[in-house]
Formats: sequence, structure tokens, C-alpha cells
Amino acid sequence: MAQIKVKQVKSSIKRIQVQKRTLEALGLRGIGKEVIHESTPSILGMIAKVQHLVLVTEA
Repeated sequence: MAQIKVKQVKSSIKRIQVQKRTLEALGLRGIGKEVIHESTPSILGMIAKVQHLVLVTEA
């Protein structure tokens, strides 16, 4: 499967708890942090929940 790079570009402050936990599950703990994940349906679903807070590119 293809790998994708996920970067947090907006803060999780004043966001609902579900979005904060989704960012933690993705491994993002602050603005500017990047992680690399496999492009699986579960990861893509989590990214869709917080798409307004992250930037996704191909790794």
C-alpha cells in the first residue's frame, strides 16, 4: 500500500474530544508534527474526521 505523510497544521485547542483523540491516535501531538502511515481505510477515515486540522501528502 502507498504511504502518506500527515502533518498537523492547526491546533487542537477548543476542538471536541473526539477530534483530539483522533489526532492522538494518528500520533500527532502538536502543530508542525509529521507522521507517516500506510494508506489503509481506517487511517483514511481518521484523517477525514480531522481534515480541517491536517495536511496530507504522499510520502
